[in-house]
Amino acid sequence: QVQLVESGGGLVQPGGSLRLSCAASRSIFSIYNMGWYRQAPGKQREFVAVITSGGSTNYADSVKGRFTISRDNAKNTVYLQMNSLKPGDTAVYSCKAYRKGGMDYWGKGTLVTGSS
Repeated sequence: QVQLVESGGGLVQPGGSLRLSCAASRSIFSIYNMGWYRQAPGKQREFVAVITSGGSTNYADSVKGRFTISRDNAKNTVYLQMNSLKPGDTAVYSCKAYRKGGMDYWGKGTLVTGSS
């Protein structure tokens, strides 16, 4: 079982920055791929970014060049640095831990609200 707790959300003006964190409960965090997803009001959850256990990254086109995903295996934590935020980035951001042949684990999410 892996428990995930996100933090770092809040209210931000357009063009601002936030850094989200997702802390995992287990020391074997390093073998998991870690993804960030978001769900805006009235919309389906969508992929934002992923970092594999080996450190490879991939991003949704909508955030490429603005968001950066990283991980600190010593702290069992994955981060999402969000720059140049737009009102359209408003959503609940959740992290997911997964690995081949294993279960998916989700956090409860943290709310990012872009003010206008």
